[in-house]
Amino acid sequence: MKGGRLKRFNSMKNTHLQHPEDSILTGDLSVLDWFLSNGKVSAKIDGAPAIVWGTNPATGKFFVGTKSVFNKKLIKINESHSDIDRNHSGNVANILHHCFDCLPNFYGIVQGDFIGFGDDDTFCPNTITYIFDEIITQDIIIAPHTFYATSTGELKDAFVVSDGDVFPTFDDTELCKFVKPDCWQIDEDFDEIVAFARQMSTLCEFVTPKQSQQIQQQLNSVIRAGLVIDELTQDALAFANQIDVNVLRLWSLVKSIKDDMLFLMRNNGPEAYINGKQCQGEGYVKSNEFGMFKLVNREVFSYANFNSGLMAQRGVA
Repeated sequence: MKGGRLKRFNSMKNTHLQHPEDSILTGDLSVLDWFLSNGKVSAKIDGAPAIVWGTNPATGKFFVGTKSVFNKKLIKINESHSDIDRNHSGNVANILHHCFDCLPNFYGIVQGDFIGFGDDDTFCPNTITYIFDEIITQDIIIAPHTFYATSTGELKDAFVVSDGDVFPTFDDTELCKFVKPDCWQIDEDFDEIVAFARQMSTLCEFVTPKQSQQIQQQLNSVIRAGLVIDELTQDALAFANQIDVNVLRLWSLVKSIKDDMLFLMRNNGPEAYINGKQCQGEGYVKSNEFGMFKLVNREVFSYANFNSGLMAQRGVA
């Protein structure tokens, strides 16, 4: 792995990646610069569970785990098979045992998504079904996507780093298949529409962080229900929350910019399907000096993901 200066995203501790449109609700307009700046683009892979592995900075030993390695209190870091048996059970424990045996040592901290066990070409770890060009012969399949560092030597204080000079290249091993598609964006000029969004922002009375969280939950509920967020929906949400409707109009405009950018993204990964229909996959993550955001078709993926979860809970799936 090449050396280099770590670029830390102060807003990206260990939180979920934001949709670009959600980030502007409080008046943070950095995403508008993000749209116009080149950066690293990676494909989001819809795997489960999330696997974190590498070198524990506190002990110098190899570890595997789930996102619970980042917990502040109930920390579950596994440096042995006995640790896995103590901290986990069921299918998660089985997956972690295989990961402990199959993942190569890595001097750093990396998170990825578990796609499945080998000896097949078709895998459905969560909502999306992936079909590879050939039978995967390795024992496990992992899609690495996020790298971390810590200034305190403890995983609970880890933060996301993004710098093209420090991203390692994971080569397939005899035991592990790494899914890391090459990604690119078809050239398009977003200057004019972003300038319009910036002008529109001057008309907005933005909301507080607490209001933003509530509005995001409401927007997610509308999307998951398969409903359209049109002018009537915006007016209703503005009235219910007693906020400036222009904020939601700007949200819709930024979302349309995001959707246009997503349409221009391409990757050379495995074919992806939702409910038997070919799709672009879960989406992409783009990072540059203005932040790290996810590009996801919420109407397609979020709706399918939510409803497949409901069916599973009801024993339908």
